[in-house]
Amino acid sequence: MRVLVTGGAGFIGSNVANRLISNGNEVIVFDNLSRRGSELNLKWLKENGKFTFIKGDTRDKKAVNNVFQKYSHIDVVFHFAAQTAVTTSVINPAEDFEINAMGTFNLLEACRKEENKPLVIFSSTNKVYGKLENTQLVEKSKRYEAKNLKDGINESMGLDFYSPYGCSKGCADQYVRDYSRMYDLPTIVFRMSCIYGERQFGVEDQGWVAWFIITAIRNRQLTIYGNGKQIRDILFIEDYVNLCMSAVKNKDKIKGKVYNIGGGRENTISLLELIDMIEDKLGRKIKCKFSESRPGDQLFYVSDTTKAKQDMKWKPNVNVTRGVQRLYQWLIEHKKEIESVLP
Repeated sequence: MRVLVTGGAGFIGSNVANRLISNGNEVIVFDNLSRRGSELNLKWLKENGKFTFIKGDTRDKKAVNNVFQKYSHIDVVFHFAAQTAVTTSVINPAEDFEINAMGTFNLLEACRKEENKPLVIFSSTNKVYGKLENTQLVEKSKRYEAKNLKDGINESMGLDFYSPYGCSKGCADQYVRDYSRMYDLPTIVFRMSCIYGERQFGVEDQGWVAWFIITAIRNRQLTIYGNGKQIRDILFIEDYVNLCMSAVKNKDKIKGKVYNIGGGRENTISLLELIDMIEDKLGRKIKCKFSESRPGDQLFYVSDTTKAKQDMKWKPNVNVTRGVQRLYQWLIEHKKEIESVLP
């Protein structure tokens, strides 16, 4: 199977590419290497197997088209290339739109023109649901709970793009869906909650689980935006890669569909609870300060993954305790790498 992975040197992309390479597939990694740590992930991939690397940007229509012209009959496209932070989108909304919306459009157009249309699996976001202001929250000592969302948020929740990032990813999300309906291009949309795990060089505005641990082991001050009781369902990268492989196997059944993806109700954690876990591992307190909430930050988001579990016979296997431990250990072991890419 010939597979194109855009953003294939990023955290998620490199993990997916590595599995594909390990399974004997012909893999093309397309990445502009703009993300901190991407060159280290690329080096890691090269140590693990053979693949083709193309340095390019999805905003460059010609560069995208050239991939399909040079490598005919691509079977699957995993589209991870993106601007990934809400705060960055607020600072530079034009660039955010160009990367997330136009970059995705360029890729879809290239796929549409192929005689043998590839399966396109798109990495969307929970931010397409907006702030979820109608959620009935109960405030507890270390977390929020939702009275009206027993199993979390499912795919029937109304879209309410919030922040430039939510708009750009939401635009791409809808284009990916519609290219399946209008052009019979097989596509799948994953509206993702928080993915975490090895190879994640987290920064303050994206990859928060890794960022909290990185900040703590470097003995730096951690800024908490809001009161720290915000809830997310977190999904370990190994489980997400398993999901991607299952999606390819079930493509005829699930093409054209949208799925909310995360750790689900059984894998929720608040910022304060994660801090407690890290402090237990370190044996000391983490230096923290509190600041105002950031625009577009959801107080509560938990994915209802029922649809994904049913359609793809998939479920998360790595719980929060084991996942955080594995990431913590990886970050400790790769502290020098971390220091080389962070200020």
